[in-house]
Amino acid sequence: MKIGYRTIKTAIATPIAITIAQLVGVTNIASAGILTILCIQPSRKKSVESAWHRFLACILAILFSIVMFELLGYSPITLGILLALFIPTCVFLKIEQGIMTATVITLNLYGFGLIQTKFLYEQFLLIFIGIGTGLIVNLYMPSLDKKLQEKQRDLESNFQIILYEIALYIREQHMDWDGKEIAEVGRILDEADELVKRDQENHLLRDDHFYHKYFKMRKKQYEILQQMLPLVTRLPEKDHVSERIAVFFEKLSNSVHPGNTAILFLEELKEIREAFHDEELPATKEEFETRASLHQLLHEIEEYLLLKSKFKKSDVMLRAKKPRRIKKEKKTKQ
Repeated sequence: MKIGYRTIKTAIATPIAITIAQLVGVTNIASAGILTILCIQPSRKKSVESAWHRFLACILAILFSIVMFELLGYSPITLGILLALFIPTCVFLKIEQGIMTATVITLNLYGFGLIQTKFLYEQFLLIFIGIGTGLIVNLYMPSLDKKLQEKQRDLESNFQIILYEIALYIREQHMDWDGKEIAEVGRILDEADELVKRDQENHLLRDDHFYHKYFKMRKKQYEILQQMLPLVTRLPEKDHVSERIAVFFEKLSNSVHPGNTAILFLEELKEIREAFHDEELPATKEEFETRASLHQLLHEIEEYLLLKSKFKKSDVMLRAKKPRRIKKEKKTKQ
């Protein structure tokens, strides 16, 4: 049985809140624990927002309780009318997260049966103790880097398989691949998006987020890969250009990693394009359509590589071709 970090936080924060409430000497000490439980959130940002919304809702609940109970008396009907007015008000003010927390305070006032300054003071103490303890404990958030790195490795592994299977299809013109990696990549990207969102919410003062940019880049590459699949089925069989593209995809498959060597592949792609342009013009409609598919595929590959080259500084440097030196003949003196 796996115990989550929120469960551990709840188990730690609840007795702390109740102990503080006991030391302060307020009544309804259990309410401090309930308020704390309601305040445990999955991220720092949500924790701060939740604490603020719950505090405002509690203040609003006290005001509603004073007016309603003093005017209409302490009865179940009054309580029902109060909640019927209070809940829509919270929704209108966009502090609906605090409805449950505020209801605890409302029920305390209803149970006491009297609006008394000392008891109101105790309710304020309960609010500060319960919400404050939950907020402080919730400021600790375990790092998500390990999980994000795992998603990164899984994603790159699936990219490698997809690219290799494309190379295999181009070379052999038949496919035994079931394509499960395509669906797997979609699932990994969805899970990674959730983790990235949580990680961003845990780092309130950090604007730049590597994994947000990384998975965004991979998502765009994934969309391009999906567009490539129907194009490779239209390539000519046992053609030297097709074979060269198959080799290119195979190399690309072996080079899926966090680094950036896209510039090397862009150079090779440029050479393939040049070789492609040197081919004879298509003579039939079928050859023309095949040539168009090949041209589109090369464009998609280029877009795929450009996404990576723009994402991260290149890990390699291309050596500039040295210009040929023209030797000057020395003039002989006459």
